[in-house]
Amino acid sequence: MTINRLPNLKLLSVFVCVARCQGYSRAQQELNMTTPAISAYMSELEQQLGFVLCRRGRAGFSLTEKGEQYLQYSLQLLHTLQDFDRQVDGLKNEQGGVFSLGVVDSTATDDRLQLADTLRQFSDRFPAIYLSLAVRDPNELQQQVLDNRLDLAIGHFPVNVNNLVTVPLHHEQHWLYCSDNHSLFARHTADDLQNVGFVTRSYWNQSELARRGFKASSASVESIEAQLILILSGKYIGYLPEHCARPWVAQGRLRRLSPEQFSYRAAFSLIFRRGRSREVPIRALRDLLKLRAAAGD
Repeated sequence: MTINRLPNLKLLSVFVCVARCQGYSRAQQELNMTTPAISAYMSELEQQLGFVLCRRGRAGFSLTEKGEQYLQYSLQLLHTLQDFDRQVDGLKNEQGGVFSLGVVDSTATDDRLQLADTLRQFSDRFPAIYLSLAVRDPNELQQQVLDNRLDLAIGHFPVNVNNLVTVPLHHEQHWLYCSDNHSLFARHTADDLQNVGFVTRSYWNQSELARRGFKASSASVESIEAQLILILSGKYIGYLPEHCARPWVAQGRLRRLSPEQFSYRAAFSLIFRRGRSREVPIRALRDLLKLRAAAGD
């Protein structure tokens, strides 16, 4: 391809954002652009290409068949350019730049992971790195690692995703809990648990809910901290990591319910995008986390 045939990266970025947000109006905030401006960029891109990328109307937003194909080509190109930028930054200073890490919530009390100590060691080794730490749900973490918005992520990822490398770390024990304000705190049977309010996590699908022993829920949360609050209210029962519930159990505020029947172990892993394993900071943090996990076995 000659230089004058290279795509306009601004137009490409607008198109990818519109496709990800499923429409012009939803992409406004992320792009910090008005709908007419987005429409003008999309029209310019379609004129350059010579075919229609998307349809808008009463039926909603949708990509055309060629639009779907062009989206995949665009993502491949943008990921390649991001890799190029990182490699160039590495030539300037292998131990500098921004490192973006994502984790699921409620990891501060995870004594198996000991993330604070691990990040202290990482920062000691790479003092020039600017560390960005984000807390997201598992689905968001996987998507942001795929999009190279995160360099590495840690959490429980039940579904394997193509183009992600998964490195097992440890297992996190979860039990079913109620608070001292709940009617089941003093006495209960396993059958009683199906007749009270159960709080689930928004990223659990129906099959995951069934695997935890419940057919339906009466409340939903996006974080374990929010789940803890609802359980402490006395109106709901729900699963919590053992390390998260431990101080509340010690205070007599929480108790486990039918532990012989209601419990599960969540496999914790670290993930990063395939093709990035040679990058020094990713390799270093991976090794530190694996060493920490091995020490806890």
